[in-house]
Amino acid sequence: MSSTIDDDEAPPDLVDVMATPADEPASIEEEPSSRVPITLVTGYLGAGKTTLLNYILTEKHGKKIAVIMNEFGDSSDIEKPLTVNEGGQEVTEWMEVGNGCICCSVKDSGVMALESLMERRGTFDYILLETTGLADPGNIAPVFWMDEGLGSSIYLDGIVTLVDAKNIIRLLDEPAPEEQADSHKESANDRGQKHKHEHTGPVLSMAHMQISHADVIILNKTDLVTEDELESVKDRITAINSAAKIHVTDHSRTPQIEGVVLDLHAYDHLADMDFGKKGHSHMDPAISTVAIATPPIPAKSVEKVDEWLREVLWESTLPVSGGAGSESWPIDFEIHRLKGILVLEDGSSKIIQAVRDVFEIRDSVQSQDGDEDKKVQCKIVLIGRGLTASGDPWRESFEAYVRS
Repeated sequence: MSSTIDDDEAPPDLVDVMATPADEPASIEEEPSSRVPITLVTGYLGAGKTTLLNYILTEKHGKKIAVIMNEFGDSSDIEKPLTVNEGGQEVTEWMEVGNGCICCSVKDSGVMALESLMERRGTFDYILLETTGLADPGNIAPVFWMDEGLGSSIYLDGIVTLVDAKNIIRLLDEPAPEEQADSHKESANDRGQKHKHEHTGPVLSMAHMQISHADVIILNKTDLVTEDELESVKDRITAINSAAKIHVTDHSRTPQIEGVVLDLHAYDHLADMDFGKKGHSHMDPAISTVAIATPPIPAKSVEKVDEWLREVLWESTLPVSGGAGSESWPIDFEIHRLKGILVLEDGSSKIIQAVRDVFEIRDSVQSQDGDEDKKVQCKIVLIGRGLTASGDPWRESFEAYVRS
């Protein structure tokens, strides 16, 4: 067991420092308007994040990947002269790690490393950002929308969470103080009026937060549990986040890289989800998933969807109807992740993606070919705290507000 954790903390084999002469700018092979996809790799301490990245960097995938690792740990293999300190953040120079990839380590959020990386734009076509084991992905993901510079050059392709099958139940049920997540949310879109929503009830762990934000969950170290234990872990994860795809593995070796860690297209599969199998779950009392399915809406109603999202995500209120004097259901909730596809009456569709209170609605680029039954409904998935209530208030609120 300990050897697995040691392997997880080991850095990749570094080959050489990538040097770009000051008088010779980095080559730009991409159109300035194109954006580079980034996958956020999260998971608790010892789950296998670094082992996964080492595996990816040694596999033949035909991509030039830039990897940002949030510290290599205490490894003495990293030469101290290569580490520089800028603005209180420690960043390691970019280095080749073979297979056409480059890598660096960084302390704090990694924003500085991303900005530094984009100066080398054209030398890579994909970014992987590994967080620390105690990092809340909900604090990192919105940066790609809120930072104007980064948002114009990078887009979030998805969030991958590694889960230690052997220890995850304990992390969820009996988290130590340092493993617990904050029990409040501060809105970033409240026009400067900071407010907190205090919550009571089951303890919310950082493992809950990491699972709830995931688009893909890699269930790792499955060789250390029995089949019955594995099924229990799967059921518990699904109870928290039933919208995420689950991949089972051991030693962080995924059967394929594309679609699991790279090229996730995290929102393309929403149309294929069977919402008859989604909905409220009481297996995990802290976080649950709620699914909304409703008929196509007029194109003019997209603006109403935007208003509804602002009420739900910014104000943490569930409106009964739109317009002046509207009321709301008395539900105390907190949204961690929201994603959806809006099918319009004119046959077009739009994608919704949100992390906490930061969201966007954009045109869908997925093909309209395929099963017609999968395209006749708007589908929205909400993952968070306190979502369960009697009746079906989420669908009723959405339909009443959007169609008012």
